[in-house]
Order: sequence, then C-alpha cells, then structure tokens
Amino acid sequence: MHETFEKIKNIDFNIDLAQSYGMYKNAREYDLLDWASSVNISCGFHAGDPLSIREALIKSKEKNVVIGAHIGFDDIKGFGYRDIDLDEDEIEALVLYQVGALMSFAKSYNLEIEHVRPHGAMYKKCATDFTFSCSVAKAVKKCSKWLVYYGAAGEILDKTAEFVNIPYASEVCLEKMYNTDGSVNTVAKDCENTEMELQRLKQLLSTSQVSNIESGKTVVKADTIHFSSRLSNTLELIKLSNEIIKPVPVNYKNACLSGWVD
Repeated sequence: MHETFEKIKNIDFNIDLAQSYGMYKNAREYDLLDWASSVNISCGFHAGDPLSIREALIKSKEKNVVIGAHIGFDDIKGFGYRDIDLDEDEIEALVLYQVGALMSFAKSYNLEIEHVRPHGAMYKKCATDFTFSCSVAKAVKKCSKWLVYYGAAGEILDKTAEFVNIPYASEVCLEKMYNTDGSVNTVAKDCENTEMELQRLKQLLSTSQVSNIESGKTVVKADTIHFSSRLSNTLELIKLSNEIIKPVPVNYKNACLSGWVD
C-alpha cells in the first residue's frame, strides 16, 4: 500500500519585528521584510517600545504585509525566554493587554491585525501544555473572533483550536529538528546550513513532511514558516525560499482553499 502525500501550494512566511527595547536594537529584522508575507510585532512585554512598535507598523504598511501581535511574558531582561507560572486570569490579562494595545496602535494608522503569535517561553509552553494553550487562545478570541492563532504545528495546537473554536495556523521552522510525533525537538541544535534548509522546504512543500530525529520523515500540517532574525543565514534563506515559492498570508491561503480565490 502506497502512502499519499499532500502537496502544499500556498504558504505564509512570517518574521518578527520590534524586537528592540530602548538602546537595544535589532537592526537585521527589517532586512527580511521584503521577503515575508506576514509580521509579528512585539507588544512591549518581552520586547518592543512605543517608537520601535510605531516604526514596525509604518514599515509594514509600506510593504503591504499582514500584521500580527507578538505576545510574550513580561520579562525584558530574559527577553521572554523564561517561563512564568500564571493562573488563568493572569494569562487572560497578559494577552488582552498586549493584543489590545497593538490593535489600538494599528488602528491609528488605519491598519488591522490579523493574527497573534506567542514568543519564546510562551510559545514553547503553548506547544506542550494544552491547558495553557487554551487559556492563551481563549484570550486571543476575546480580542476578536477573527484573529488567527499562530503556534507550533502539532497535536496540541490542533486540539486547542478545536476546543476553543478559533482560526489557527500551524507553524514550521526550517532550522528545527522534529520528533517523530511532529513536535519540535528542543534539544537539537538549530541548523544554519542554507542548502539543507532549502531541501527541507522543498520536501515540506512536495510531501508535507519534515525530517525527524530518527532519520525519518514525519507528516505535519503547515500553514506558515517562521524565519528568525537571530540566525546568521536567515536573510539568504528567506530570499532563496522566495525563489522556490512566493509566500502568501494565511487568510489568503484559506480563501484559496475555500474556493473564494482561484
């Protein structure tokens, strides 16, 4: 019996913006903007100050990319990579505050945000803790039922979206290694080999598969690919990835699948 694989015709490329605070700036993040279809703008907790957020909104508007809120724990010193234990009310307040702030900021420039992506420790916890993920998703839905919840591809994200009844986008990272169940292996070192990552992209697009830690392949649902400005080869990677497939926003992809766009 032959296994059939799904070919991916449309996919989003997302990047992070406003990953700065005061004197600490990330000058490389805007280099990626020409090659992305959506951006995640920090909301002032793990990163992002009013001026860097404003700049990110203006530049995103100029490039006509889809805007999302990049939310995280209130941990500037740790840049949002340290887990913080919160109850459900605290999680809700944390999410509502950040998303609400960016929504209001965006409206002042006649912009709307379309998605929410957790950052760092919050992202990792959403990918491994169903209860926590549901709390974050419920808070996102309170901001707007139309917001797309971005998260690591896998069973927990799928179950969260079904339980909360929220639009969602399954995310894959080309630099990551995956476990056999499709979850990210957090122990393996990030790959910064552009040629290898491009092969992973081609494999993902043609078969909906990612390489796993047992030297095999695992089928995943992939709506978006995250390109991190922290890695040395990201600019080269996202440019060459655009030669393989032109990225489109998640909602555009959904419209294509629904038949609204040919």
